[in-house]
Amino acid sequence: VHQAAQMCRQRGRIVLVGVIGLELSRADFYEKELSFQVSCSYGPGRYDPSYEEEGHDYPVGFVRWTEQRNFEAVLDQLAAGHLATDSLVSERFAIGDAARGYEVLASGSPLAIVLQYPADDAATVAGGRVVALSPAALSAGPATAQATPLATPMPPGAAPRVSVIGAGNYAAQVLIPALAATEARLHTLVSAAGVSGTRTGRKHGFAAAATDAAAAIAAPDVDAVVIATRHDTHAELVIQALTARKHVFVEKPLAINRLELDAIVAAHGIAEAGGFRPVVMVGFNRRYAPQVIRIRQLLAATAEPKVFVMTVNAGEIPPEHWTQSDTVGGGRIIGEGCHFVDLLRFLAGSPIRRTHAVRMGPAPGIAVRDDKATITLEFEDGSFGTVHYLANGHRSLPKERLEVFCRGAVLQLDNFRRLTGFGWPGFSKLNLWKQDKGNEACMAAFVAAVAAGEPSPMPFSELVEVTRATFDAVEAMHGRS
Repeated sequence: VHQAAQMCRQRGRIVLVGVIGLELSRADFYEKELSFQVSCSYGPGRYDPSYEEEGHDYPVGFVRWTEQRNFEAVLDQLAAGHLATDSLVSERFAIGDAARGYEVLASGSPLAIVLQYPADDAATVAGGRVVALSPAALSAGPATAQATPLATPMPPGAAPRVSVIGAGNYAAQVLIPALAATEARLHTLVSAAGVSGTRTGRKHGFAAAATDAAAAIAAPDVDAVVIATRHDTHAELVIQALTARKHVFVEKPLAINRLELDAIVAAHGIAEAGGFRPVVMVGFNRRYAPQVIRIRQLLAATAEPKVFVMTVNAGEIPPEHWTQSDTVGGGRIIGEGCHFVDLLRFLAGSPIRRTHAVRMGPAPGIAVRDDKATITLEFEDGSFGTVHYLANGHRSLPKERLEVFCRGAVLQLDNFRRLTGFGWPGFSKLNLWKQDKGNEACMAAFVAAVAAGEPSPMPFSELVEVTRATFDAVEAMHGRS
């Protein structure tokens, strides 16, 4: 930078491309009145979620060279032969000899090396092609998915064949291990990034990996689909699965707006009218937490209305995060708060009659207010509950606490570790060595229902009811109820 300053004319400009140290000398810039600019990688649009993830382009009249148009221009130059890159490559290595290639690269002598893959490598995922992962499938050659609206019947007593759409962090760390622990046969793992899907699929024993969700859902030798993608894709994938006569486990939420939910209800009705009784479950795993099951058992002994107080120390998420977007994540109440609406609905054992909600009022410096809200649910049997969903707390406080008041006694559940009864006849406590929110039990219930041909453990009408309640809550918070 110092040398660049010496080379500049008076009031010249220095542009930094790449990463270097920024120990700048004031004298260099003061004496010549120089300006200094850091160039963002790839150009305007980089790191802007509305541009990169939601597809909102910058008007060409105002921003000529965006990230996308920069790439297009370079590719056009390559295609026309105006950019010659062959001279940059010093050596080429087959992928099987990649270790030696990296050694050569680390020596500092070459400018660039190229790793070459075989034209038909069964370990490569490209263009939506399904590739074999298991030894048995590899010996038979790459698998393919044939589009068809119907699934082949599952033999009686056979383990269900399940494909998973999505291989993000939650899927890889929670859902897929829970699925692998069941009797299900893991068929295909679909990931937009083929490499991560292949790696995760091989680790957990999937027969194949792919990048084409529609083809994987339509495959006739698949009985059920687990959907673990971003929230704005859930409804479309659920509808595809129901149309293909597949059972569905979808990570919450079921849908992010009323139009999507209505379309799912319609698809479910068409499936049932056609003789297919789908098992549809949402990832409301807290229903299956051992302490929640115990609470439900204790509450079943009384017909008196209950009062629920659910406090969620949700933690702050940046305003630009995709979960905060109404169109991508649905916002945090629809996207995550649905967990707690469902939990109270499950424990009440009674339909939701009315939903109220209020959020934090406008205040300086508060960019997002919907994640600081209280939701009140009224139930048909006279019970009611509140969900305090708060993102403005401290992380040292445990995330979730549930309190149940009924017939002069209280049940208190702390973060799915300690359950304590106060004045509850015959019950004092149920503590666990480690937290258990019911993820494995929830997935096991889904697979067991599919295998046995039994109705869904979560009634479809309840899933729709809970989802609509979250819509009601958000609309009430915004004064649209």
